[in-house]
Amino acid sequence: MPLDPALNSLGLAKSPADTRVVVAMSGGVDSSVVAAMLAEEGYDVVGVTLQLYDHGAALAKKGACCAGRDIHDARRVAETMGFPHYVLDYENTFREAVIDEFADSYIAGATPVPCIRCNERVKFRDLLGTAKDLDADCMATGHYIRREMGVDGPELHMAADPARDQSYFLFSTTAEQLSYLRFPLGGLVSKAETRALAQRYGLPVADKPDSQDICFVPNGNYAAVIEKLRPGAAEPGEIVHVDGRVLGEHRGVIHYTVGQRRGLGIGGLTEPLYVVKLDVDARQVVVGPAELLATRTVPVKEINWLGDGAFEAGARDISVRVRSTRRPAEAVLRPTGPTTAEVTLAVAEEGVAPGQACVFYETGGTRVLGGGWITR
Repeated sequence: MPLDPALNSLGLAKSPADTRVVVAMSGGVDSSVVAAMLAEEGYDVVGVTLQLYDHGAALAKKGACCAGRDIHDARRVAETMGFPHYVLDYENTFREAVIDEFADSYIAGATPVPCIRCNERVKFRDLLGTAKDLDADCMATGHYIRREMGVDGPELHMAADPARDQSYFLFSTTAEQLSYLRFPLGGLVSKAETRALAQRYGLPVADKPDSQDICFVPNGNYAAVIEKLRPGAAEPGEIVHVDGRVLGEHRGVIHYTVGQRRGLGIGGLTEPLYVVKLDVDARQVVVGPAELLATRTVPVKEINWLGDGAFEAGARDISVRVRSTRRPAEAVLRPTGPTTAEVTLAVAEEGVAPGQACVFYETGGTRVLGGGWITR
C-alpha cells in the first residue's frame, strides 16, 4: 500500500472509482483474484482475455492458460463481480511473436522459454497498448512479482513468496512498461492466501488447478508440437560420444535437450552420460560425462537493463539465475556491447543451455536488474 494518503492502492492520485484498470485475465485463480480484489475496492475494472491459438483445439486440452475453458471461466468471474469482460483474438500475433520463434529456436538446437516472449511481445506490448487505447490508467496482472517505488522510479522485485516468484519470466519488462503495470499479488506470502481470497469473493475458479504446461504444448511434449509446426524437422542422425565414438542413432535432434540423461536409448554403458551439445548442422547429439555440463562463463545477448546507471558503465557483482527453478547465484557481469555481456559464475553450474534466460538480481537483495538470453 502507498504511504502517501493522496494516492490510491495502485499508487495513482485518483479515487478508485475514477481509476480504470485493465486486468489481463487468463481464466486462472491468480488473475481472477486480482480482478475481484480491484473490483471490490471500487476500481473501474475491465477484464481482457486473449485467445492465443485455435479455440476448438484448446477446448480439448486441460491445464493450459487462455484455452476455451479458461475464456469461459474468466467470463464467469467477470459476471460474478459485475465488471465488463472482453475476449481479444491474438492468434496471429501469438503465432508470429511466440510460436514461430519457439519452433525455429528448437530446431536450431536451443531450449527456448516461450512464456518470456509471450509476456514481452504479447501481454506487455500489444495488450498493454490495447489497455491504453481503452483509456486505462494502468494494467494489472496475476503475476507473482513486486513493483516497488525506488529513488529513480518503479523497480521490479522478486515476489514475497519465493516458491511462487515469477521474476525469471518477467526480466524483459522495460522501465516504460513498469510505470504502467501493477502486480497486486506480489506481496502475498503463499498461494493458499490467493485461494482463500478467491473463496471469500465466491469465485467459480477458487479450486481450479494451476496450469503446468506451456499453453500450446500439451503434456510438455515439445517434439510433437515442433513436428506439427515444421514437418520434416526431425531428421535422424548419430548419437556421438565426445571422444568420437558413435553410440547409436536418434530420430531427430528436437527430441533432446542439453543436460538430458534419461531416454537416450544408448543402454549397456558403464558410465552415466548426458547430452552436452546438440550439433544441428551435423545432425548429431553429443553426449559425455556430467562434468562437461559445468560452465562458469555464460555469454548473454538482447539484454534488458533495469538497474541503476548506464549498463555499459563497467563490471558489476550481481546474482543470476540461469534456470527458472534455481536460486540466484553470485556472478560478475561484464558488458561487451550495448545489449551483450559475459557473465562469470562464482561457482560452475550444469545444464546452462542456449535459448534459456539469464536473469540478473541485486546481490543479497530482491531487486531484478534485468537479464538477457544465453547464446552459444
